[in-house]
Amino acid sequence: MGGGGKRIHPLPFADPAFPVQPRSMDPSKDLAAYGYGSVAWKERVENWKQKQDKLQVMKNDLGGKDWDPDGDGPDLPIMDEGRQPLSRKMPIPSSRINPYRMIIIIRLVVLGFFFHYRVMHPVKDAFALWLVSVICEIWFAISWILDQFPKWLPIERETYLDRLSLRYEKEGQPSQLAAVDLFVSTVDPLKEPPLVTANTVLSILAVDYPVDKVSCYVSDDGAAMLTFEALSETSEFAKKWVPFCKKFNIEPRAPEWYFQQKIDYLKDKILPSFVKERRAMKREYEEFKVRINALVAKAQKVPEEGWTMQDGTPWPGNNVRDHPGMIQVFLGQSGGHDTDGNELPRLVYVSREKRPGFNHHKKAGAMNALVRVSAVLTNAPYILNLDCDHYINNSKALREGMCFMMDPLLGKKVCYVQFPQRFDGIDRHDRYANRNTVFFDINMKGLDGIQGPIYVGTGCVFRRQALYGYDAPKTKKPPTRTCNCLPKWCCCGCFCTGRKKKKVTKPKSEKKKKGSRRGDGIPPAYALEGIEVGVEGVECEKGSVISEQKLEKKFGQSPVFVASTLLENGGTLKSASPASLLKEAIHVISCGYEDKTEWGKEVGWIYGSVTEDILTGFKMHCHGWRSIYCIPDRTAFKGSAPINLSDRLNQVLRWALGSVEIFLSRHCPLWYGYGGGLKWLERLSYINSTIYPWTSIPLLAYCTLPAVCLLTGKFITPELSNVASLWFLSLFICIFATGILEMRWSGVGIDEWWRNEQFWVIGGVSSHLFAVFQGLLKVLAGIDTNFTVTSKATDDEEFSELYAFKWTTLLIPPTTLLIINLIGVVAGISNAINNGYESWGPLFGKLFFAFWVIVHLYPFLKGLLGRQNRTPTIIIVWSILLASIFSLLWVRIDPFLAKSDGPLLEECGLDCN
Repeated sequence: MGGGGKRIHPLPFADPAFPVQPRSMDPSKDLAAYGYGSVAWKERVENWKQKQDKLQVMKNDLGGKDWDPDGDGPDLPIMDEGRQPLSRKMPIPSSRINPYRMIIIIRLVVLGFFFHYRVMHPVKDAFALWLVSVICEIWFAISWILDQFPKWLPIERETYLDRLSLRYEKEGQPSQLAAVDLFVSTVDPLKEPPLVTANTVLSILAVDYPVDKVSCYVSDDGAAMLTFEALSETSEFAKKWVPFCKKFNIEPRAPEWYFQQKIDYLKDKILPSFVKERRAMKREYEEFKVRINALVAKAQKVPEEGWTMQDGTPWPGNNVRDHPGMIQVFLGQSGGHDTDGNELPRLVYVSREKRPGFNHHKKAGAMNALVRVSAVLTNAPYILNLDCDHYINNSKALREGMCFMMDPLLGKKVCYVQFPQRFDGIDRHDRYANRNTVFFDINMKGLDGIQGPIYVGTGCVFRRQALYGYDAPKTKKPPTRTCNCLPKWCCCGCFCTGRKKKKVTKPKSEKKKKGSRRGDGIPPAYALEGIEVGVEGVECEKGSVISEQKLEKKFGQSPVFVASTLLENGGTLKSASPASLLKEAIHVISCGYEDKTEWGKEVGWIYGSVTEDILTGFKMHCHGWRSIYCIPDRTAFKGSAPINLSDRLNQVLRWALGSVEIFLSRHCPLWYGYGGGLKWLERLSYINSTIYPWTSIPLLAYCTLPAVCLLTGKFITPELSNVASLWFLSLFICIFATGILEMRWSGVGIDEWWRNEQFWVIGGVSSHLFAVFQGLLKVLAGIDTNFTVTSKATDDEEFSELYAFKWTTLLIPPTTLLIINLIGVVAGISNAINNGYESWGPLFGKLFFAFWVIVHLYPFLKGLLGRQNRTPTIIIVWSILLASIFSLLWVRIDPFLAKSDGPLLEECGLDCN
């Protein structure tokens, strides 16, 4: 019990080396007096055994290490279930991951010998072809390394929702779960149907989380009256839908997808009234859909004088590019109750101010406006952002995220929890790799074992303090104390809201040593030594001042918002009235609020790229934060994916363009963020995510080489020796083995893996290529070029959009590649038939090369041809072009003419003279 000794724990492990001493008993007394043989004694023994079993399981989870909570290892909580860890990291079994790592090392060695042979054995009669092929292969090898090594340490995670409830939702007490602000963003209601947005909002309002902890903010960046009216209808329908969901515990809680489920909806339902109420609710929802459809039909024709509201005043958003900021609280505060009289979560409509001459930064600017509005009105410590077409498929999704964010051991360093994207409405074959399973189930798991997954734009729970540009905490913080001073961060480590002007300094004995951190809850950006608080600002002993001007320069000129940024655990000003808060909220979404501040540079969503998600996550990781990848048993969120070829290519074009913009900016991972908290394997991942569009140039050249080889009779390699054949064969075996072992540890199917490989080529020679040139024009010349859909064809059948043909410029390069490779195959075979048996040997290598390109482009060819018995006009045009080119090449090759000088006239006996 002396100083420095380890504390004694109440339930230690049983040590078999020390036998238990027998208990002394009086023979004259009955055994029941000691508890032996009684029911109470049996219950005590059973409880003791259960606790010992749990302790043993927890000890095994630690890998057999001793229980040493005072050491550097992970803490082993006491037996109280509510104080155990809320999540667990589960590494991939060594029997699956170790062979995968071994084949990666072997592949690296084989690559070294392969390139040694390729460089040392040029093809003299086809030097240009050889040089282009070697350059392309070296680039592919570098790209593979950047993609492969971030997958070296994949992990999986498991959450314990029951422990979260035991810890933060104790019976008879208010819930201690943290509040969450949920953001939904939409722009154009004609392209993003209001019914889809309404289903997303309804799934949020019905989420399984304390209603007073949930606030839903809908950003309407198009200032559309249709969105406003649809949200008003949604708030009324929510009063019926939410109690129905919670009463019968249904999943999912988006009505459109719930009623479309092709399953037995009576499974696990025991209440007799369920069938009757479900039918009534389905009827209510159909009536709701009719009202929404009526609004959409009405919005198709805009009146000449613009839209007017019910009171006769013009709608403020009639001019989309010039309108004031608008905020409407539909639910929350007072009056937000369902049909059963229970409170509903807050629902707030937000449309930020827009004026000509201002750069509004698209989605990133809209997200930052929501960050400020929510901070003023509710200021929840955590934020979940969703696209308008991504509904909550798992009502416990917020609890899944809180298992990481509110974990006392792990949560303080977590900036966000990313969930995988899953989609509805994709055909069984997924020919265009819309599910993107390889990325979400392989790459993201690998990143989770390093510093965390990248942010993918939706389905992500953020820590609000991380969005404010603060550094991640590095050491434990001392407990807070209270004092009486101005509303500012004080030397004692608390945020004081007293009215009395007072300067408070720490006693010298309690001052921090140089380099140590401040008290609990203080953002690291303001962690200075010996701080004094006065009217002018926060002053340091050494004379440096953190003034209000500096805070306003970073966050903008809003005292309410600036004060909220310093509250790590959230909360709003209790003394402020709702009217004053709404006035302040209108102020923080004005179009000039961000001028001369750090919004979009260091604070909030980062500007400078159309893929603001990658850039925002990258900045957080550079500040030392880590992220978490959470894959619940039931999918957390589901969205809609473009399922026809043209829409898919345009989506990929946007992503690739954003990566090119980041590569050409100061935030490029090749040179940004050194000296921060970014780990080198995580940096490799970000480098790969920004340079992958540039692979389109060597990929296009490499896919052209087979046709050139077949048409010219040349090849990219000399005649192979036995040793060279061994290296080529070894490389192919390693490539296949890597894919097979990757599928084995990740659980990804071979069909999904192959679709991903195919679309890597399709996207690489189309969308990625255009993104490179569009990015260069935009960044270097300031020319913004868009490649958009110009025609559309649909029908009413399921997956009809899959066969719809929409011509875009993106289709030209892959179509051309297909044509020239098919021509090359025909020309090569014709030439071999004409020249005899000996020419077939060299032809096989060239044909294999060409078929590799054609097989990878097969889904594109199928999408190009469209539905059977329906040939698009553009196909006829390309067919004519193909016939013309083929005819010219046929004349040039002339395959049926023998490759000789012809018969000698003297020998034939004919005298032409």
